[in-house]
Amino acid sequence: MLASVKTEFSHVKPGDTPWRPDGLRDFFLYRDLGIAGATHGKVIAHLVKANKPPDKGTGWHIHKSDFQIVLMTKGWARFMYDGKETLVEAGDCVHQRPGIVHYLYDYSPDMEYLEIVSPADFGTEDVECEVPVPAPQPWK
Repeated sequence: MLASVKTEFSHVKPGDTPWRPDGLRDFFLYRDLGIAGATHGKVIAHLVKANKPPDKGTGWHIHKSDFQIVLMTKGWARFMYDGKETLVEAGDCVHQRPGIVHYLYDYSPDMEYLEIVSPADFGTEDVECEVPVPAPQPWK
């Protein structure tokens, strides 16, 4: 089965790809890990880190994807998943099932996570949700 999947070898070192501000959210920085190119768009893997203090967060949304995980490598983030508060801390791994309604509303200044999503060009759609979201805590 895996022999039929056409992918390339990839090895990205920390200095090979820059942190970029032009990702999905302007309050985060993103660093590409070369996986989208190596898998010809089947999967994307990137590091995401805090760039600005939380203000309004991401808003309620879903991702148009087949698979998504978040592995928190540093700090913490507070999410709402299907209306339930969830603290994700360094070392935690979250599988965001396809179509799960969620909202990232707070995070630490040192927050950094690895995100792996399939397909690489997944979409994001804002959705309505009547569940109140706690306010983020100001950075000190």
